[in-house]
Amino acid sequence: MELERLLRSQGFGSRAECRGLVCTGRVSVEGRVCNDPLAQFEPEGLSFAVDGQPWAYRRFVYLALNKPAGHECSRRPIHYPSVFSLLPIPLVRRGVQAVGRLDADTTGLLLLTDDGAFIHACTSPRRMVPKVYEVSTRHAVDDGQVAALLSGVVLHDESQAIMAAACDRQGERSLRLTVTLGKYHLVKRMVAAAGNRVEALHRVAIGGLALPATLAAGRWTWLEAADLALLAPRSLPG
Repeated sequence: MELERLLRSQGFGSRAECRGLVCTGRVSVEGRVCNDPLAQFEPEGLSFAVDGQPWAYRRFVYLALNKPAGHECSRRPIHYPSVFSLLPIPLVRRGVQAVGRLDADTTGLLLLTDDGAFIHACTSPRRMVPKVYEVSTRHAVDDGQVAALLSGVVLHDESQAIMAAACDRQGERSLRLTVTLGKYHLVKRMVAAAGNRVEALHRVAIGGLALPATLAAGRWTWLEAADLALLAPRSLPG
């Protein structure tokens, strides 16, 4: 693949912009500056750098972000900054999207990718990918509320009761709740239907993929094949 075309595929701008990066000596490949935009390289496994920042060619990108509060999962945010403002410009330019959404005040594990098949596999209701949340509540949690969440609560505009896949009381005012659907404000509505109120919500895992303990709020990391396999080994790429 031509170097300028390779850079464009990785989100470094238009073909003309990428050609300019190469011709001005701002791109190195495998540690050596290359100023020929038409130089041919095998993209798979290729390491390169732009302005000294190392990158590796990726056909698709898969990311985990520790979403902080006060950010919207939208490219056109209304009230708060976008989560995409937390990513490097090349990742935004290549069109990564949030895999599902978290409310502006909800924190924790958010997946992002430019692979449409992956997004569908993670969000399709048929897949029933579990999402695990740590829930802080306004009132004390009692056994009846836990039982209601496990047996199913009826939400407004829903014809059938919705059950938590798992629910454990963690403290006087905290729960660890697992759901498999992706409905609007689902956890908040379920807790309200059980007789309590969510004060804070933090997603700690999707499928078997846990939010890395070392990933600070507002930071992101690459997901590799082993990470993707934890989500749904038989249906997700990786």
